[in-house]
Amino acid sequence: MDQVDRSLLAELQADGRLSFNELSRRVHLSSPAVAERVRRLEETGTLTGYHAHVDTRQVGWPVLALVLMDCYGPRCVLQDEQLLAWPKILEVHRVTGEHCSLLKVVGTSIEDYEQTVDRLGSAGPLSSMMVLSSPLPWRAVEPPPAEG
Repeated sequence: MDQVDRSLLAELQADGRLSFNELSRRVHLSSPAVAERVRRLEETGTLTGYHAHVDTRQVGWPVLALVLMDCYGPRCVLQDEQLLAWPKILEVHRVTGEHCSLLKVVGTSIEDYEQTVDRLGSAGPLSSMMVLSSPLPWRAVEPPPAEG
C-alpha cells in the first residue's frame, strides 16, 4: 500500500460516492489508473463496501445499547444465524475476556429494548449498557504509517 492507495482510502471514506474522475483529480492520477487501484483494493478485501452513515434516532431507533454476552457452544449468539440477521442487531464482535461477544443493538423504546434483552437472554447470560451519547460515532480508518 503506497501513499496513493492511502489517499484513495481517505477520499472514499469521506465520500464513497465520488466518481473516478473526481478521485483522479484529487489524487493526481488518470481515471483508468484510479479505477484499477480501487478495483485492486476491493479484490484484496481492503475496501469491503460502500455505506451511508445513518443516525439511528432519525430512522426510528432512539434506543442504542451495547450488550455483552456470556454464551458458548451451540446456543451461542455467534452460532445463531437467525439472531445475527435480526435488524435490531447492528454489530456483533467476538471478544476476549470473560465475555463471548459484544453486540450493538437498537430499539424503538425501552420496552422494545427489554424484549430484545429477553430474546438475547435465551442464548445465555448478558449485561448491557445504554448509550447516552456518542461523541465519536465513527472514524475513518487510517493505515499505520509506512515503515521506512
